[in-house]
Amino acid sequence: MDTIVDALGRPIRDLRISVTDRCNFRCTYCMPKEVFGDDYVFLPKEELLSFEEIERLATIFASLGVKKLRLTGGEPLLRKDLPDLITRLNKIDGIEDIGLTTNAVMLGALADKLNDSGLRRLNISLDAMDPFVFGEMNGRGTNPQMILRNIELAKDKGFHLKVNMVVQKDVNEHEILPMAMHFKERGITLRFIEFMDVGNDNAWSFAKVVTKKQILNILKSEFELEPVDADYFGEVAQRYRYKDNGTEVGFITSVSESFCSSCTRARLSSDGKLYTCLFASDGFNLKELLRSGKTNEELTEAISQIWRKRADRYSDERTKETAKKRKKINMSYIGG
Repeated sequence: MDTIVDALGRPIRDLRISVTDRCNFRCTYCMPKEVFGDDYVFLPKEELLSFEEIERLATIFASLGVKKLRLTGGEPLLRKDLPDLITRLNKIDGIEDIGLTTNAVMLGALADKLNDSGLRRLNISLDAMDPFVFGEMNGRGTNPQMILRNIELAKDKGFHLKVNMVVQKDVNEHEILPMAMHFKERGITLRFIEFMDVGNDNAWSFAKVVTKKQILNILKSEFELEPVDADYFGEVAQRYRYKDNGTEVGFITSVSESFCSSCTRARLSSDGKLYTCLFASDGFNLKELLRSGKTNEELTEAISQIWRKRADRYSDERTKETAKKRKKINMSYIGG
């Protein structure tokens, strides 16, 4: 089948698959502990898509044009036997790249199995080098040294790494240069993510956003950088590199410089709902179709129709009013 495009002419190229809604962190911008407390009820196992169901849907998405898969959560390494799923996904015709986004707490214990499954790409979340700042942001008091050790371990094992830093005004913007210096010298790409109004629980406002322009100015006070051309249509990060050693930095600019016009991403929640935008309010229940005995042809047609009708461009249209009023699905439920 030819690649399908949506109502705005955007092809489907990327599928982000949440494998669990659980996480061992309580990051203030994603799963604040005031909301996701000890008595919070997560999805029961029977509500999650099985590995067989995920594989079946990923195969259908590949037939429609998806080339890249990214496994997310929650924290995906909490999903039991995750390397087995990756082994399955690596065998799907048409899938050229599989990545995993993780907080890396469990990475040391699982790195070998992940490597054996064929996984080669890791995006690791780390928001500060300072132990107090990072502990406050992750909501668990976890020391960044644990994450840094697992990053070095993964690098030594040959994983292709990117580190993601969500930057918030008056929270961790003073950590921009220490983070940049650390990863520049290690040849690891650091990506600065503008604080986004994902979900309804992170007390977001424009006043808390540190923009790409502001971050770049901070970096330029210490380093010489030059822009790098995008590798492909729909690449999310705006990329730069240090002139002296070529290490890259990236910027995810959903707030200050929207990239809706080239968004090629679909998102599958851990309980089988398809979302066509990170800021969506509602999803489409594919699990219900799967478990009602629909054929692959029927599933393919249903997904095709959903994508063809897609006209999401929330970041283009964001205002203070829409950000405040619109009810959005939580990022911990559908991944970043």
